[in-house]
Formats: sequence, structure tokens, C-alpha cells
Amino acid sequence: MPQARHVRLFRNGRNQAIRIPVEFELPGDQAILRQEGDRLIIEPLRKRGLVALLASWEPLAEDFPEIDDAPPRPERVL
Repeated sequence: MPQARHVRLFRNGRNQAIRIPVEFELPGDQAILRQEGDRLIIEPLRKRGLVALLASWEPLAEDFPEIDDAPPRPERVL
């Protein structure tokens, strides 16, 4: 895997842009960009699955109320 590559910056409307060479291509179509001093760090934004979402939730502080769940009454269909 390449460690560094010379690239050119350009303008795209009011934004500064960079073409990412194929060997540095990121998966997906979204990324997180952050600055650390003079460095720009680009990280792919991975889609979170349901398990990750549920694990991020805080447990409820209250109990669920009791619900009368009577079986349905039989219906006459014929």
C-alpha cells in the first residue's frame, strides 16, 4: 500500500477539492473529514447496522406497563 503521493488541489465552485488516486480510494460514498494541526484526515463513513445502533442506545429507566393481551375472539368467516 502506498504511503504518500503528490496530488494537485483545485477549485470546484467555492470549494477546494482534491482528486483521490485509485490506490487511496475509500469505500462508500460518504466520509468524515477532520483537521489535526496542518493535516487533513479523511475516514470512510461506514453504514451502521442494527446491532450497532441498538448497542448505542441507553437502557430505559422505566418498566413497561402491564398490558392485558386477551386472545382474539373467534370470528365466523363462512
